[in-house]
Amino acid sequence: MRRALDLARTAERDGEVPVGAVLVRDGAVIGEGFNAPVTRHDPSGHAEILALRAAGEAAGNYRLPGSTLYVTLEPCPMCAGAIVHARVQRVVFGAPDPKSGAAGTVMDLLRSPDLNHRCEVEGGVLAEEAGGLLRAFFRSRR
Repeated sequence: MRRALDLARTAERDGEVPVGAVLVRDGAVIGEGFNAPVTRHDPSGHAEILALRAAGEAAGNYRLPGSTLYVTLEPCPMCAGAIVHARVQRVVFGAPDPKSGAAGTVMDLLRSPDLNHRCEVEGGVLAEEAGGLLRAFFRSRR
């Protein structure tokens, strides 16, 4: 999660919402990303999506079983869908997202019995630090 927080700070330096994500399998980082929808002109340029893309390239497969995604903010529905599709085993997130959290706060797509894959989920890891980055970012924008 510390690496994900570093990536979130990189996003913030680029003027993006400070969210970072790291995907790990067998003790090794296989993908990472930070929010970049504005700089990439890409509505899917969320940290989780970019980490999944990098991991898929590294693994030579879009399915990433046995992996754990560490992300500083609870995934949104778009990211949760991609996480489920990639068969990520576990998601660990920092701050909850009361507006669009799809890992239990607003909805729970990651553990939905209606989908063909379910993830293990752990929230609140370094939540104060992750949430503090987000609060400071949005306070500076007002």
